[in-house]
Amino acid sequence: MSKKEKLDAKSKKVLLASLMGSAIEFYDFFLYGTVAALVFNKLFFPNDDPFVSLLLAYASFGVTFFVRPLGGLIFSHMGDKFGRKNTLVISLLLMGISTVCIGLLPTYSTIGIWAPILLVAFRIIQGIGLGGEWGGAILLAVESAPKDRKGFFGSFPAMGIPLGMLLGTFAVSLASLLPDQQFLAWGWRIPFVLSAVLVVIGIWIRSGISETSAFKEEKEKGNVVKVPLFETLRYHWKAVLISLGAKCVEVGPFYLFTTFFISYATDTIGYSRTTALNVITVATLVTTICIPLMGILSDKIGRKRVFLMGALALTIFSFPYFYLLSLQSTIWLFAASIIGLGIMWSAIAGLIGTMFSEMFSTNVGYTGITLGYQTGSALFGGTAPMIATLLLSKYNNSWVPLASFLAILCIASLISVLFLRENKEIETSTVSLSQKEAVIK
Repeated sequence: MSKKEKLDAKSKKVLLASLMGSAIEFYDFFLYGTVAALVFNKLFFPNDDPFVSLLLAYASFGVTFFVRPLGGLIFSHMGDKFGRKNTLVISLLLMGISTVCIGLLPTYSTIGIWAPILLVAFRIIQGIGLGGEWGGAILLAVESAPKDRKGFFGSFPAMGIPLGMLLGTFAVSLASLLPDQQFLAWGWRIPFVLSAVLVVIGIWIRSGISETSAFKEEKEKGNVVKVPLFETLRYHWKAVLISLGAKCVEVGPFYLFTTFFISYATDTIGYSRTTALNVITVATLVTTICIPLMGILSDKIGRKRVFLMGALALTIFSFPYFYLLSLQSTIWLFAASIIGLGIMWSAIAGLIGTMFSEMFSTNVGYTGITLGYQTGSALFGGTAPMIATLLLSKYNNSWVPLASFLAILCIASLISVLFLRENKEIETSTVSLSQKEAVIK
């Protein structure tokens, strides 16, 4: 076997590991969001007012976004000091255990107030585990990629987001075929418990890969820093701010198009639970297909250009999206979700990880990527369904405030990424202080 063939085989293994691990973690994470609007509001947060129950369920979904930065700091510190591979195995294991525990948890009617307390506790553990996943998976792929294919390689962990949502939605869709009484009694638990099988597969795949060559080189050069967080905030604070702003259009619209969409389509517009889940399934399938194509496009015309095109398209589509939903036509329901989530959002998700990785030097790459990504997720992701629900209640179910909220998120990212400069390489700690502060890709 030639050297090139060996590299190709190794690359395929890395791509599989980054995709599978990411998909499994996001399956666990999004499974909660899908079930929150269907089950948890009834079984764990019962209230005489259905709106309050739904809001509490969304709050339990959103609380983990605020602990994801903490998990990110813990795992990114480990990843920048000790390597990407083992850190990713630990984060995947933590996520899997907490997901299975949720599936086995007694409800409010059985153990009272301890049910929501334990549910939120396991959800927080999920958030800590996911906090260390995304940045490591991106680096695992990008640091193993040829220079002219980093966008394509970086799109594989990004594919794990819709693929995880697809698996989670499909699992809940199958369980929801049960009669409502059985689904609420035990059917919803099946997808959570089955996560154990996926996690075992994911850990087996990740355990079989090698550490990235980029990290090995930094370690051999003695460029591993003592406290990556301090190094990141000192030399890359501008990049952190840009990545934070860029997250608005990546994370906010995603949860509006998925988690919030389910309750909006069923409770406000009047669609069945099965129809809403089928729409998400089809849209996320299209997203999964489009993401690597966007990664390839970013290798050809640049990350910034593709990102701005996607953000601008989503801004323009904000009002048409909610208008199409308001038509109460199943065809337009599918069309709006496929266009918004499947095509336009994929232009953001397919390259944002690679774009972030190119903003930071290798010895703080894990920390830099994670800091902007997870903080942005906390501010704009977990809060999006709650804000949308409050807007819906305050303005008598009008979709105009929802569209305005979506447009604002997109515009914020457009402005942030305009400050991004491409096609410059950031060296590691051998680069001078002035150069590190000046270069923001």
